[in-house]
Amino acid sequence: MTKKRNGSGFFGVFNYSFMVIICAVFLYPFIYTISVSFSSVASILQGKVFLYPIEFTTAAYKTILKDNSMITSFFFTLKLTVVGVFASLVATTLTAYPLTRKGFKGKNVILNLIIFTMYFSGGLIPTYMVIKGIGLMDKMSALVLPGMVSTFLLILMMNYFRGIPDEMEESAKLDGANHYQILFKIIIPLSMPIIATLTIYYAVSYWNTFFNALMYMQSAKHYTLQIKLYNLLVNTDILTNSTIIGANDVMPENLKGAVVIITAAPILAVYPFLQKYFIKGVTIGALKG
Repeated sequence: MTKKRNGSGFFGVFNYSFMVIICAVFLYPFIYTISVSFSSVASILQGKVFLYPIEFTTAAYKTILKDNSMITSFFFTLKLTVVGVFASLVATTLTAYPLTRKGFKGKNVILNLIIFTMYFSGGLIPTYMVIKGIGLMDKMSALVLPGMVSTFLLILMMNYFRGIPDEMEESAKLDGANHYQILFKIIIPLSMPIIATLTIYYAVSYWNTFFNALMYMQSAKHYTLQIKLYNLLVNTDILTNSTIIGANDVMPENLKGAVVIITAAPILAVYPFLQKYFIKGVTIGALKG
């Protein structure tokens, strides 16, 4: 017994120590980015910044807030995320519900066709031609409609719906409830964990929209935050332009760090409030079926 306890104790110490090291490796780049964004130009040039800001300053953030195009991109991305998440949740729910009903004929054929899209797509050029042909270029719809329903998340929601006892639906039908009443008064209230899970997944996807926006958005007012971040990271000449930033206040490094933090902050702020639902939704939705 003593040997087993010593062995398990040693393994526990090793396991926790290893996990702490792994967490530190993953967290350090983010901590360093925060530190750089709040540090002065002199401290960055001298290589003094590691774990915390040196000569604390908010000059980089003030500079970004003075850039009207950055503010426009922020609110456009926020609007895209809200509209996209709502549309995706509605579409995913209305697709998952009938596909989990026993009396729905042909559901297996439809489900197989949906799963087929996980392995094969129409291709980049055909998709672009369709978007352009139906007049969605430079419109928010081009960023929402093509990926409105994620097949993976649809399967998660379907598995969760299958885990809800059939007796509840049968009892509601005996009381005269139709499918809409069953969905909105029974299924959805019981499915808040999986809905919260899908909300996080979809929100992160829409908030981080880059490639589709790069292809379909033509005017600067429809650039997402990720495109603005890309422009700042690549076009260093813009960052060093004296008409945009003061040479003694900020430099490309801490301005880039500030943009990264501003881009990631909203998702990081929302996640703690949905974390318990996220974990429960993924666990139940993945195991039940």
